[in-house]
This record gives sequence, structure tokens and C-alpha cells, in this order.
Amino acid sequence: MNASNLIENMLGGKTVELKPLGEVTVYEQPTKYLVKSNAYDDKNPIPVLTAGKTFILGYTNEREGVYMASTSPVIIFDDFTSANKWVDFDFKVKSSAMKMIASSNNNNVILKYIYYWLNTLPMELTENDHKRQWISNYAKKLIPIPPLEIQAEIVRILDTFTELTAELTAELTARKKQFTYYRDKLLTFEEDEVDWKTFGEIGEFTRGKRFVKADMKYEGFPCIHYGEMYTYYKTWATQTKSFVDENLATKLRVANPNDVIFVAAGETIEDIGMGTAWLGTSAVVFHDACFSFRSGLNPKYVAYYSRTKFFHDQLRKYISSGKISSINSRGLSKVVIPIPSANHQARIVAILDKFDTLTTSLTEGLPREIELRKKQYEYYRDLLLTFPKDEAQP
Repeated sequence: MNASNLIENMLGGKTVELKPLGEVTVYEQPTKYLVKSNAYDDKNPIPVLTAGKTFILGYTNEREGVYMASTSPVIIFDDFTSANKWVDFDFKVKSSAMKMIASSNNNNVILKYIYYWLNTLPMELTENDHKRQWISNYAKKLIPIPPLEIQAEIVRILDTFTELTAELTAELTARKKQFTYYRDKLLTFEEDEVDWKTFGEIGEFTRGKRFVKADMKYEGFPCIHYGEMYTYYKTWATQTKSFVDENLATKLRVANPNDVIFVAAGETIEDIGMGTAWLGTSAVVFHDACFSFRSGLNPKYVAYYSRTKFFHDQLRKYISSGKISSINSRGLSKVVIPIPSANHQARIVAILDKFDTLTTSLTEGLPREIELRKKQYEYYRDLLLTFPKDEAQP
């Protein structure tokens, strides 16, 4: 028997009552739980939360005004964006634009059931919508309230899916740490073990030319925008996400196959200098906040090296900080790189490629498995939380 049939059998053909969400929940403002200092440290015991994607902003040592969710789990709800999270550990909050949502009566409505149902709702916000969402919008929404035993069974089934995804995500995090360790280990050499040269001694940097997002299309001449370097591209690529008009491409600069494209500007300095080896079959145009690098080294070797701690520790000395941090070709050219033999470079790349596939590939490895599990969870969540309605009900 599948999950949907199980719920239908438990209902016995009965319809499910709908109630306003505000009627089956209570909320609390975050005023007394606000953190006073943002001097966060991972060694501190109390997490500081946001309902958004970041979730844990940091850890504080402030002991007063802690929400005790370890004894009474809660939904945290961002009142502007409607983002929400399930929390079952003690915490403080950063923003006053948040509500802590609880069930008004756990003997009638299970809070975890409310949380799962809440996440079946589509996002309804417009770009400039700054009204408080809970009272003006969400509290009025009608939530189906099946019998308590059915709520419990739905929660049990969906918990199973989320726990599996959490286990896979934890494994992926561990694998990424392992990858980082072995990458830095494989790319660390003794001073007399290999030749050491600056990037400027072994190759040439070329700065791209400016184009804007409005120029980017779904077909045409392949292009790489610097913003995509942070969100889309990884160690190497054979195809681009975006394209520009063929006529515009003639006015821009191109990187050729086996060049490495370095991102050279951003809001933070941590990701500046990340390199992506371009392994496509044709040239690609690239943004003026990037540099292409051409050398006789294995391009993947260079790209992997650009993501090591040793590389970035050197790079920081040459970054200009401000609202937008950046580095120029002179700074990039001064960074030192170890140069083992071509065969040694190829061996290192082969090892790291295996880790890379395991930790980043959406067609193989853990990311693909996690994505499949998330889709499976969303399918069953929506299936389990859709009930037959009485025609008299809205």
C-alpha cells in the first residue's frame, strides 16, 4: 500500500475540515530573544538564527533571552520573506522581523504537521513587498486538519524522507572536508621538491571586456559572466550556462580551450581568484571582472591549485578591499605556484577529479542522490497533504 492509499484508508472516505492557520497556531515576537552582539565564535554554545537560507548566522555566548526550543520545538518564520525553518534546539535570533510559531493546541494539531503543510504553499511575494506576511497573509490561509493519528502518520513518513536527506547531506559535508584536505595535501610541496615560479613567469593573464546581464541569452556565442563564477562554475567546464549575440562577441575578449578563467572581483575576498579551467571545444568570451590565464601547465592542475588555502593566503596581499573587492593582473602574476612534472600534474588531477565528481556532480555522486531524495520528499509531501474537500467548503 502506498502512502496516499494509506491516508485515504485512514480517512475512510471522510472529508477534512479546513481552518485558518491563525486559528490553529500562536506566535511570539522575537524581542526578548534578540542577540546583543554579533561577535560570533564557533566555540560559543548558542546558535543565532535567521529563517532564510543562511539559517545559522553564528554562535553567541549570551545566555539570557534564549528560546528553549529543545523542550518546545518551534517554527521560525521570516515576516517579510515568509521563509521558515523547523527548530528543535535552543537559539537566539538576529532579526526582529521574525515570528516563533507554535501550535495553539498540540492535542488537536501537531506543530510538525503544520510545518510540513506550510512548505507546500507557493511563494507569493513581489519584489517590493515589505508587508508583515504572517498576519496579513499566512494566518488567513486555510489548512486541512485531519484526525490526530493521520497527522502523526504524515509526520512520520515525511520525517523519514527528511532524515535520509539529512544523513546524505552530512555525508556530503564530510566528503567535502575530506576533498579539501586531500586537495591541499596533494598540492603542497617542499621547497626543494619541485620548481616554484610566479604565475607571471609561466603564463599570461588577459582581462575580459565588459558586458551586462541584459546581453546574455540562451543561445549564440558562449560567454562567462563573473557572477556565474560564484554560483555556477566549479573547477572546470566544457559548456557555458549563457551566451551573447554573435556580433557583440566580436567586440569582446575570448578565452581559448585549456585557458583558466579567474574571477577577480566580488563583495567578499574569499572567492576572489577562484579559477575554472575552460575545456570546451571552442573559444568563450568572458567578463571584465575576470582574467584568462594561458600557460603550459595542466589547466585543471592550475584550477585546483587556485582553490587551495596556500594560494589564497598569497592572494590576499594583493587584493584591494572596498565595497567591491578586486585584484588586478599584477597581483595575480606575483602569486607563486609549485610546478611538478606533467605526469605528476596529471596524477594529481585524476585523484582530485574523483573527489570532485563525488562532491559536486549533479549527474553522479552525492549531490545527485540528495537532489533525487529532495524531489521524492516534495512529491510525497504534496501528495500526503492534499485531501478530498467537501463541496460546501471553500
